[in-house]
Amino acid sequence: MTADRLRTLLAAGLIAVALAAPARAQMTVFDPSNYSQNVLTAARTLQQVNNGIQSLQNEAMSLLNQARNLASLPYSSLTQLQQSIGQTQQLLGQAQRVAYDVASIDQAFSRTYPQSFSSSTSSPQLLADAQARWQNSLAGFQDAMRVQAGVVGNLDRTRAEIDTLVSSSQSATGALQAAQSGNQLIALQSNQLADLTAVMASIARAQSLESARAVAGQAQAREQLQRFLDYGPGYQPQTARMFR
Repeated sequence: MTADRLRTLLAAGLIAVALAAPARAQMTVFDPSNYSQNVLTAARTLQQVNNGIQSLQNEAMSLLNQARNLASLPYSSLTQLQQSIGQTQQLLGQAQRVAYDVASIDQAFSRTYPQSFSSSTSSPQLLADAQARWQNSLAGFQDAMRVQAGVVGNLDRTRAEIDTLVSSSQSATGALQAAQSGNQLIALQSNQLADLTAVMASIARAQSLESARAVAGQAQAREQLQRFLDYGPGYQPQTARMFR
């Protein structure tokens, strides 16, 4: 009900009250029927005014509820999540010798992990390649343990973020705050999955390097065995002069 409508109702009530007042004359005449009608009109006007006030109160409460539903969550875990993901990415980017890069992997395998070794490859080169493969495997295991240590270090921060977000969700005053709190909890869970993926990738990398070292070592062993068994033309008798 608008303010103009309320003013109209109030004016009608005042007119009814004025009509209900006894006329000033030398003789007072009381009309019960007219009085009853005026009282009924005033009562109806008062009821309409009360209804208008109640309607305004309901509209005001609705606006307050909408304000609560549109209120943003006062806490955000975005910065902490970005820091956690950034630290894990930094550890992955610090991978030694063979990086998490397709071009780097192809280059390392074509140079250090050949499918077979040429007979022209010198023994010192074979030894150097074997040493390089051993160092790659050792670095792979070290990188995997560093990533694992970083993810374990994130557990305390993750636990604190979960406690804060759950508390914020329980004390949310509106739908928007509850939704934002739920979205941040989902983002936190995604961060944990990302950390788990990083750990699994680092472990798989270390195992792959070690397996590749074993395969290349077998190929090198076959080449070295072939060289050992290759006697060449063997002993050729020659004429020896004993005396002059």
